[in-house]
Amino acid sequence: MSLQYLDFEYSDDTEGVGTWDAMASVSPNQVTAVQSEVAQVLGWAFHAFPEGRGALDEGGEWDYDLQAQVETVAPEAWQFDPSLGLVLTTRLPAGEPRHTVTLSLSGSEAFCQAFRERFGLD
Repeated sequence: MSLQYLDFEYSDDTEGVGTWDAMASVSPNQVTAVQSEVAQVLGWAFHAFPEGRGALDEGGEWDYDLQAQVETVAPEAWQFDPSLGLVLTTRLPAGEPRHTVTLSLSGSEAFCQAFRERFGLD
């Protein structure tokens, strides 16, 4: 299965814990697709390692952190007024909101390898 919105990067530590981090920033019409990918990833993890979710430092085999936020940008037009010696600003209408989602999965070597294979990650 290939993911179109979640672009995972891998890192590991000296204790054998690996972490897969992904972020997607999308327009409102793409939110449902990102939610679907997050559900597919987490659904796989809960199904493939049903007894293993929990804090890794407390014996869990894998865990995750999921966060989201909506941002709207309101651009400004800046113009220098030489007679006043000032920069004058005009606020322009707000742009389309962006939905930003971050998903981090941490786990044992076995979990990370299975995750890599399931989602075709390098």
